[in-house]
Amino acid sequence: MSTESKVDVLIIGAGPAGLMCAQGLNRAGVKVRIVDQRPKRVAAGQADGIQPRTVEVLQSYGLAERLLREGNQLHMAAFYNPSPNGGIERTDRTPDVTAPSARYPHEVTLHQGAIEAIFVDSMRERGLEVDRPIIPTSLELSTEESELKDPNAYPVKVELKHLEDNTTETVRAKFVVGSDGAHSWVRKTLGITMDGEQTDYIWGVVDMIPDTDFPDIRNRCAIHSNNGSCMIIPREGDKVRLYVQLSEKEVHVDPETGRVDRKKFGPEQVMEVARKSLKPYYIDKVGEVDWWTIYIIGQRVASKFSAHERVFIAGDACHTHSPKAGQGMNASMNDTHNLVWKMTHVLRGWADISLLKTYEFERRKYAQDLINFDKKFSALFSGKPRTEDNQDGVSHEQFLEAFQTFGAFSSGIGIHYTSSVVVQPAHQSFATNQTVGMRILPHVFIRAADARPYELQDLLPADTRFKILVFAGNTANASQLDRVKVLAENVETGVLKKFGNEVFDILSISSAHKEKVNYTDLPEVFRSHWSKVLLDDEDMFKRSGSGKGYEYYGIDTEKGAVVIVRPDGYVGMIAPFEKVEDIETYFAGFMIPRS
Repeated sequence: MSTESKVDVLIIGAGPAGLMCAQGLNRAGVKVRIVDQRPKRVAAGQADGIQPRTVEVLQSYGLAERLLREGNQLHMAAFYNPSPNGGIERTDRTPDVTAPSARYPHEVTLHQGAIEAIFVDSMRERGLEVDRPIIPTSLELSTEESELKDPNAYPVKVELKHLEDNTTETVRAKFVVGSDGAHSWVRKTLGITMDGEQTDYIWGVVDMIPDTDFPDIRNRCAIHSNNGSCMIIPREGDKVRLYVQLSEKEVHVDPETGRVDRKKFGPEQVMEVARKSLKPYYIDKVGEVDWWTIYIIGQRVASKFSAHERVFIAGDACHTHSPKAGQGMNASMNDTHNLVWKMTHVLRGWADISLLKTYEFERRKYAQDLINFDKKFSALFSGKPRTEDNQDGVSHEQFLEAFQTFGAFSSGIGIHYTSSVVVQPAHQSFATNQTVGMRILPHVFIRAADARPYELQDLLPADTRFKILVFAGNTANASQLDRVKVLAENVETGVLKKFGNEVFDILSISSAHKEKVNYTDLPEVFRSHWSKVLLDDEDMFKRSGSGKGYEYYGIDTEKGAVVIVRPDGYVGMIAPFEKVEDIETYFAGFMIPRS
């Protein structure tokens, strides 16, 4: 028996990328379905590191609080190298994250199943569940150009098989997202290739509770020993993850598949290699191993990320790399965070379907940059350490420099989308420290109405609306207030009238002092609610870090500027008051005017 249904978006694969996509679309009111072949979500292991930018993204959906409560935080990193006396010795301790503008200046570690549960529980509150166990068996994409260009059409037909009762169903979808992992069925069905290579680096991973005298067991550690490299990642509770470098002599690699034979090498053998690498310290496990695996580092990027902007791939389906810098799950979730708002705008009729081309443009370049970063970092991490007998090896200084240089990239803070229809840097000079194409810098401002301090990022939720930040300058100055009124009239009769009020959320930020300004001074369009007017001033008790925000963003305190923040938190453009027509031109590049 076969049934048939229609859906706006069908998501295949309920890992971190798929769940980020499903919850984002669900919040936006999109009719979405998510299926997965696993009977249950991940119970232990898999990915476990959340980078600072990803915490900001989760916060924009209201999901960071639980992550921070349940996860472990990494604040310090320790580095060990060969000791002249044999074994290893500590050579340095540094901050774990080297990204000065990070709102959350630390990584968070929590096993993938618990991270997935945050999404699953949030979706359940809104009536959305993961359908499982289900596998896709066929996918057909229309070849009719008129159908592919019509956002209201259902050009994708997917056959699904329910594994529990062996029934089938046909789903007709406007869009499909394949977030079904490194061996993606969707990618293979579309005939998309993975470009790149497999390295010679073999690593074993063990999650367990340690019994050890190693003094940095609760810090992230990079260990170079004469026995091979090792990484320690402290986890939630008392757990620790060990990444242990293995040699081909120790494990058997199948020459045909290129995969490690897990039957001949298990967690006990990984622990034994770790013991040798950590000498003179001892390490053992308390109780059973929580999870383990062995893998060979592969570094590949899909040749394209979509078929006709109707079927997309995301996450491990379109890029694979080593887990050393903790990028996999973060890159995956940020893929679909990028896609959610664009898909929503198209489905609502706000934006032209061509907007969806920017998903591949932005995320594929990021994936390629990630692979280039990963190649350098993996080579340094897996390379032999420099010793008296091996002067060509990796020195501590080399590794530390790379660790700190790549910090902005690995933290996610340094992601920079280049010029496109949604990134227009022409007026960059009006906010010199806030790069167009990068995420809006976090900073604390106070509300004009009651002087309560607020982190700006918390006022810019991922609700699919563009945020227009009007840095109004010194509104205590009558001539500047007149400029603001002219700007308000131009915004109201231009962008808002042409594209619709519901697309935008406007916040105004005055540089005037709290003692001298009333929020009611600003034009109504810039204060749709009393909470929408902020001041760049210290809070009443000077404890929140507020003040000097204009200076932080590089904006003139008297004249101000307009900053357009995309729904995913990245700055799309900046403009001076006198170039408000350029804002209209920006939106006209991808949005559909109201009739």
